Amino acid sequence: MFRIGQGFDVHEFAEGRPLILGGITIPHERGLVGHSDADVLLHTVTDAALGAIGEGDIGRHFPDTDPEWKDADSAKLLEHIWKMVEERGYKLGNVDCTIMAQRPKMAPYISQMQNRIAQLLNAEPSQVNVKATTTEKLGFVGREEGIAAMATILLVKA
Repeated sequence: MFRIGQGFDVHEFAEGRPLILGGITIPHERGLVGHSDADVLLHTVTDAALGAIGEGDIGRHFPDTDPEWKDADSAKLLEHIWKMVEERGYKLGNVDCTIMAQRPKMAPYISQMQNRIAQLLNAEPSQVNVKATTTEKLGFVGREEGIAAMATILLVKA
């Protein structure tokens, strides 16, 4: 049996925060704002996994009104949800992710992100695809106000 889920998330830039994407820190003059560490890529993967198992979204499980999740490591949130996926008898088929950012350039960090996401999903890096695009200077991404990401995941009954 197969289950498919998709996720989408957006976070705005702010001074004085690290830029964490795909579970790694990327050198940049600004980071993303959020209740947690604002890892927009891991949030989309988490939402995609939740969608595939019919368990709502990340906000339902880790509400931004709960101080327990303030500045939380998004990798820990994904690990928690991935345990739910595995307890239901599923494993990763593959996940395909897109980061939308004008800057910084993501290419030097893609393989590190793929490896980290694969580790978090108990999978092989070949099962994780991460790509990046700009929006040709259009919209909030093009104006460098923030970063968006989306992911589609395929779960396979183990």
